[in-house]
Amino acid sequence: MEKILVIDHEKCTGCRLCEMVCSVKHTGMSNPSRSRIHIVKWPLEGFELPMVCQQCEEAPCIAVCPKDALSRDVALGRVVVDYNLCIGCKMCVMACPFGGMGIDTVARQVIKCDLCDGEPACVRFCDPDALQFVPANTVSLVKKRDAGLKLSEVMRRAISSQ
Repeated sequence: MEKILVIDHEKCTGCRLCEMVCSVKHTGMSNPSRSRIHIVKWPLEGFELPMVCQQCEEAPCIAVCPKDALSRDVALGRVVVDYNLCIGCKMCVMACPFGGMGIDTVARQVIKCDLCDGEPACVRFCDPDALQFVPANTVSLVKKRDAGLKLSEVMRRAISSQ
């Protein structure tokens, strides 16, 4: 069953632990610039948003790669980089509409989320549960349930204020 990484920005505290864990998992050192996930902060709005590869079904990064170094791993529902084929042109970085492709300037190669081979470390260490790795077919159900709970709370407040 295909699973996807779901981000709930309302739960993100901006602690950046996911960046640290990701960089340690993939490089052996704690360096957020080498992470495959990045927290984008809007401090005036009090808003943090984890940004990561969306593993697009019709992935622009795959479409623009001149050496077919990017491909879809159907078993894990992810886009992967074959570094034996990659020439480092960075066309994939420019093509990604979400900023999910990055550049590791130390390793001198493009990087992206690989879902940690089906066990995303960022999810395991995200204490507020802003990151979850869930079956793809349950995502809309969870959103519907959350929307229902919010609507129920609004209705309760409206009734109690009368």
